[in-house]
Amino acid sequence: MHLQILGSGSGGNSVLVRAGEMNCLVDAGLPIDELERRLAEARVPPHRLDAIVLTHGHLDHARAAGLLSQKCGARVYCSASLMSNASLRSARAFHALAVGGSVAIRARRGSPHAAAPHDELRVSAIPLPHDAEPTLAFRLEHAGRAAAICTDMGHPERAAARALAGAHLLVLEFNHDAEMLARGPYAPALKRRVAGPRGHLSNAEAAEVLRWALAPELTTLVLAHLSGINNRPELALACARSALSEAGRTDVRCLVAEQERIGPLLEV
Repeated sequence: MHLQILGSGSGGNSVLVRAGEMNCLVDAGLPIDELERRLAEARVPPHRLDAIVLTHGHLDHARAAGLLSQKCGARVYCSASLMSNASLRSARAFHALAVGGSVAIRARRGSPHAAAPHDELRVSAIPLPHDAEPTLAFRLEHAGRAAAICTDMGHPERAAARALAGAHLLVLEFNHDAEMLARGPYAPALKRRVAGPRGHLSNAEAAEVLRWALAPELTTLVLAHLSGINNRPELALACARSALSEAGRTDVRCLVAEQERIGPLLEV
């Protein structure tokens, strides 16, 4: 299994997951033209997409999901309540994700790799506190390897963090530096929303989640959904590395996902 961040931040989020020959997107929050351009840069044309899996309905995660599904035929996997979202009206097909449940995603019928049993991706949906109901983190399992994607988590929640434990690769939200947010240009109401219990994780809060989720299997940590206004990569990295160092895990590779360009192809 391989992961590649196509974009991460308030301008749009999307992660390309390759499980054998099966291709899946976790979130499709970039504008459709830009998402297709980045898929082409990753050498996965849209017609090779088998599934689009959505964490929640905010535009920066779901913006292009329906249109991309319509164009390429990929099935959209999301919570049942999200199927009526305006961004999804044009989707070709749906599969309901049960909160707290799991589903096996396979290649679309008729695709050249549809019959390959080793290309199955097991996706487990983990509920998160956020101001879009429901919001999900995902644990992705394929061929004995596991990755986890957790963004838009309003506050550190031990049960959710524990559900991420054991992943070999973890994509975790480090949204804002608390002091930068407090001093920054956002309106007071927006500051309260971001810093509130159903908003986004600060660097310090993300480090707490990391401590709870940390397990011997983890080899790669990707810091995601950084605010371009209220955070800096070096601040987020310092918090992450401090938490890892406290646990004696200086061996974990730390990367920062970017908004404006795709990231490297990461082996899980």
